[in-house]
Amino acid sequence: MTAAALSLHLTEDGSAPARRSRAERQEIVLDTAERLFSARSSRSVGMDELVRETGLGKMTVYRLFKSKDDLVGAYLSRKAATVLAYIDADLARLQDDPRAALMSVVDAVEKDVTRTGFRGCPFTNVSSEYDDPQHPARSAAADYKFELHSRLEGLADQLVPGHGEDLAAQVHLIIDGMYLSGGLLGPDGPASHGRQLAERLIDAAIVGAPAAVRERASA
Repeated sequence: MTAAALSLHLTEDGSAPARRSRAERQEIVLDTAERLFSARSSRSVGMDELVRETGLGKMTVYRLFKSKDDLVGAYLSRKAATVLAYIDADLARLQDDPRAALMSVVDAVEKDVTRTGFRGCPFTNVSSEYDDPQHPARSAAADYKFELHSRLEGLADQLVPGHGEDLAAQVHLIIDGMYLSGGLLGPDGPASHGRQLAERLIDAAIVGAPAAVRERASA
């Protein structure tokens, strides 16, 4: 490397910059992908553009992610982990109140669909761009939906033992509907009624449960 080339790699004080770890480089790539994919779509963003936006070398990016398909899958997997961690923190805080815990999931969705710049559920948006059911994006989205549903079903089972599967499926449909409607019609459309509908559904399920279950849910 020539002296001129070396100077391009020095910091302002003339010292060599600290070498980024693999994890740090991955975060840069995934943060860039999230910004670009969220603003447009994963299909409309080419790898050359993404590499430029990261500020990293092309070979560096491809060492981290062998293909764009792998990168899209990793982007959704990281987002899923973030969302589920947020939900789990609320569920742990409300572990003694399954009704409030179940409603907290719906509340989180309502907060998401009413935020400025909301463009729909990223798991649905991105996975719908790919036809192959084995595509990493489709797999990551399906895994997220499965994990979310398992949490809903666990809470519903506590509220209405023996009928949790039905209640969880219905709440999950409301959540999906809120995301779809919010993305297409905005926060003031049908999505704005999602929380109220979920609350009525949950309370109706509790009322229809045995007396002992009703007492526990209202305690």
